[in-house]
Amino acid sequence: MRRYGKHTDEDDIRQRPNRKGNRPRTNIRPKHEDAAEGMVLTVDRGRLTVLIDDVPVTAMKARELGRKAAVVGDRVSVVGDLSGKKDTLARIVRIEGRSSVLRRTADDDDPYERVVVANADQLAIVTALADPEPRPRMIDRCLVAAYDGGLTPLLVLTKSDLAPPDKLLDLYGDLDIPYVVTSREELENGTAVARVREQLDGKVTAFVGHSGVGKTTLVNALVPGDRRRSTGHVNAVTGRGRHTTTSALALPLPDDAGWVVDTPGVRSFGLHHVDPSRVIHAFPDLEPGTENCPRACSHDEPDCALDAWVAEGHADPARLYSLRRLLATRERHEGD
Repeated sequence: MRRYGKHTDEDDIRQRPNRKGNRPRTNIRPKHEDAAEGMVLTVDRGRLTVLIDDVPVTAMKARELGRKAAVVGDRVSVVGDLSGKKDTLARIVRIEGRSSVLRRTADDDDPYERVVVANADQLAIVTALADPEPRPRMIDRCLVAAYDGGLTPLLVLTKSDLAPPDKLLDLYGDLDIPYVVTSREELENGTAVARVREQLDGKVTAFVGHSGVGKTTLVNALVPGDRRRSTGHVNAVTGRGRHTTTSALALPLPDDAGWVVDTPGVRSFGLHHVDPSRVIHAFPDLEPGTENCPRACSHDEPDCALDAWVAEGHADPARLYSLRRLLATRERHEGD
């Protein structure tokens, strides 16, 4: 039998041909020990802007990361062209562990979980006191997401010149949540911005709120000179403003005082990813009362100990109503 080239055997025949030579495959990945570390500022159609040594660098995710995605706020390791020049592209080769994650789904029955921002210290829940009317159930949902993701909540109430904040603040008074009340005049003269900045000092703060509450206007005031976010008007009849922020964006506060992350305006805040048994963590005024609840209590049944807890004056009945409505919404897949 004639042989071609070197003496071949079965192993040679099964080896896949390669123009550059047959090198054995390996699962060992490069360590990229020389990779630079940075923070993801924004994500746009597969291109990420990463801040590395004060230089914004355009990068894409390396193939070796598979389906793992980087989001705004992520700490990442990057290799390649780090000059930040036009038409250059680097590669993200590692995504570091996250200290916190703000997540949401489009609706309660939507299984697709969206990570909005990573590594934020707190969540600023921006709510207008009027035009549009405040939505306490939306606030409750944001509180659930904050506690579930490891963020500290902050209430920012806007348009106090149109309505007083007392009623809304009373509803959350027992939760010991920090808050800031602002008016349009105070935004214009800078006094509101100064008060909000006191709550943001040294922190990474994600801003969330439905359209028209003044979230992006406030962010633009906090970060002077940045006008990449245009603001839209609020329809006087429906109270709904068009979405003016289409993707999350991290912006540095002046004097290195921290970061703000402007997130897209939302019409709903789905909690499909949150285990209903963890929802109670967003209600620390009610949580101690669950110690006497029966096992696997739904907190909306005759033997629930929360009724007695509220009757004894430990918490506002409105808070128990909020908890039960939220649980019912989560379990029955109802709209907010």
